[in-house]
Amino acid sequence: MRKSNRGTEDLRQIEIIPNVNLYAEGSCLIKCGNTHVLCTASVSQEIPAWLKGGNRGWVTAEYSLLPRATQTRVNRETKGVGGRTAEIQRLIGRSLRAAVDLTEMPEICVQVDCDVLQADGGTRTASITGGFVALYLALQKMVKDGALPRNPVREYVAAVSCGICNGKPLLDLDYEEDSHAGADTNFVLTESGKIVEIQATAEGAVFSEAEFNELFRLAKQGIHQLIMAQKKAIKA
Repeated sequence: MRKSNRGTEDLRQIEIIPNVNLYAEGSCLIKCGNTHVLCTASVSQEIPAWLKGGNRGWVTAEYSLLPRATQTRVNRETKGVGGRTAEIQRLIGRSLRAAVDLTEMPEICVQVDCDVLQADGGTRTASITGGFVALYLALQKMVKDGALPRNPVREYVAAVSCGICNGKPLLDLDYEEDSHAGADTNFVLTESGKIVEIQATAEGAVFSEAEFNELFRLAKQGIHQLIMAQKKAIKA
């Protein structure tokens, strides 16, 4: 049993609250245990210059950690985005673009903002899972308003972390587990099990293919549950 009273194959308690922002076309607050992320999706026609006239839309993302989202205060990134933040933003954007058919939202840009209110591990994976809900709701609103004939989402996408701690494969690491993991992975998968992205690092000793396959199995199991939570939030 883990310190969080979870089994090795258990997610943290998941809650996705939709439509928490009065102004954004789509929004949600996702809670993965003690990690809380506010996700908003804003619609505009300000697509990148290189896409103009190409009859395609775009989905992009920004990520930020509020100063007191962690145990000690971190400074705001007022002088430009740091390397870690930029890498996470690109990951979120790639993951969300994999979920939609950009040709079905021509000249439309959706900006997804993921603001971490409280961090206890898995902030990037929570941002992807919650960001998808905000994106879906924004696109669905456009359908309702007559701006799109149908929702261009092709498939649900969610993400989860897995790792090896003290020789045991674990699903959905909190901060303490992540800090002591011998191997640390992030999986981004579609509902049908297709791979969007996998990040895997041996933090201590190297790990085997068999151990990786066990982490992959855990990830698929966890993402199935996360997608069920996404669908529940979207239908709320």
